[in-house]
Amino acid sequence: MTTLLLAVFPLLALTIVPARIDLLPDLTQDTVRQSGVRQGSAPRAAETDAEAPAESLSNQLRTVVLDAGHGGKDPGTHGRYAKEKTINLDLILQLGRKIKANHPNIRVIYTRSSDHFVDLYERGAIANRSRADLFISIHCNASPSSSRVYGTETYTLGLHRTQSNLDVARRENAVILQEKNYQQTYKGFNPNSPLATIMLANYQHAFMTSSINFAEKIERSFRHNADRKSNGVKQAGFIVLWKTTMPSILIESGYLTNPAEELFLKSKEGQEQIASAIYKAFSQYKEEVEAAN
Repeated sequence: MTTLLLAVFPLLALTIVPARIDLLPDLTQDTVRQSGVRQGSAPRAAETDAEAPAESLSNQLRTVVLDAGHGGKDPGTHGRYAKEKTINLDLILQLGRKIKANHPNIRVIYTRSSDHFVDLYERGAIANRSRADLFISIHCNASPSSSRVYGTETYTLGLHRTQSNLDVARRENAVILQEKNYQQTYKGFNPNSPLATIMLANYQHAFMTSSINFAEKIERSFRHNADRKSNGVKQAGFIVLWKTTMPSILIESGYLTNPAEELFLKSKEGQEQIASAIYKAFSQYKEEVEAAN
């Protein structure tokens, strides 16, 4: 028992949600996105947003951080033709454009807007520094055991209910092995250790209810607005969601290991349907949150 406690204590020590008063003031996108930005590169037109209004209602959704999973030296999973990092970026940029076109007062911040690598901890830190009201991370899934598995699923931080949920989290968390000094950064967290991942999943996120609510809206929208098979809302221990101080979800938009779904996600029509479905869920969530004022 003593050995077990010593093994998990470093991880437990990191599970304190930082207080809002410790966050930095509102920042523009170019200031927030410090990790992976090439010097001298010009930001895309859709990425640079004015600062949020000084006065706003307490429940108003003002800032959303959009995270395209993987990137740069980390391609993520892949199909026969497509790389996950490319699909993720295409979807997240489309989603951002839709939000800005219909809600110009919302600050849209990208953790990456091009093909470069961003550490997992930095993605959540970007959202915290910008005082985001919502964090959306988009990924593509894979099934090593069968090319017939397909469908969408949306995750919140929490306890894995099945082995497949644990496998997805371990695969996504393995990205930290490509980061410099990851053992120091994550206080000895080992993405290949089932025990460490289980302890991370037990972390009780302060925004769990809101995260699940938003995730349910996304999966419902996939079914009704994109005619996709929904595998439902799930929970698992994702590092990218670990320390975010706002409602946060991770979307698996489909399986690149399924040939038909890969072609769908690679196509302009498929990406439009997926991005539109997420946007409709976002709009519904925004309306619901702001109606509580």
